[in-house]
Amino acid sequence: MSTLSLPEFWAVIPAAGVGSRMRADRPKQYLELSGRTILEHTLDCFLDHPRLKRLVVSLAVDDPFWPTLACAGDIRIERVDGGRERADSVLNALLRLEELGAQSHDWVLVHDAARPNLSSFDLDRLLSELANDPVGGLLAVPAKDTLKRARADGRVAETVDRSVIWQAYTPQMFRFGALYRALADALVADVAITDEASALEWAGQAPRLIEGRADNLKVTRPEDLDWLRQRWSAKR
Repeated sequence: MSTLSLPEFWAVIPAAGVGSRMRADRPKQYLELSGRTILEHTLDCFLDHPRLKRLVVSLAVDDPFWPTLACAGDIRIERVDGGRERADSVLNALLRLEELGAQSHDWVLVHDAARPNLSSFDLDRLLSELANDPVGGLLAVPAKDTLKRARADGRVAETVDRSVIWQAYTPQMFRFGALYRALADALVADVAITDEASALEWAGQAPRLIEGRADNLKVTRPEDLDWLRQRWSAKR
């Protein structure tokens, strides 16, 4: 498909988390992967896309690592302060997009800062499949392992039907106005929002699942980063 036929979009990267499960001396998005930080690789997934309008990254207020990156001076990137939770960080980024001219019907893609292995094919497929969708949606992967629901004592309560279970990935793609309203209303109502799709679900919408690659993994534990380093080293 021609990328010029895809819709234009804004991108938001919430990157204010600390990633405590990595047991590292810095937030996981600043750990090294193939000579650069995870965050730099993640940003590269979007920066060279011809349909990108602008990208906003939400960072911790006292983040000492961002100014050291070459991309910190990239005019395509806007920095805003992150919030206490992911939803706060995304909402702050949306407020900046509004100042930059984002309209209610514009598409916004939100992507995890620690998910650097997004393929250009998956990104283009998401944009193509959802270009005319009334709600929007997200990249996701059907569950492949047997799933167990646990009891409080740590024993199996039941086996879950995996045929209806999908793992939610990112990017997640929604209209600016709908996403802003859903997040703002959910925060006012003190609803737990785990991702952007959950905010739209709480607002009564049904986001569409677009199957993507399973290797678009989020670096959460040390073994995730080890796997990516081995995978990227093998591709050289």
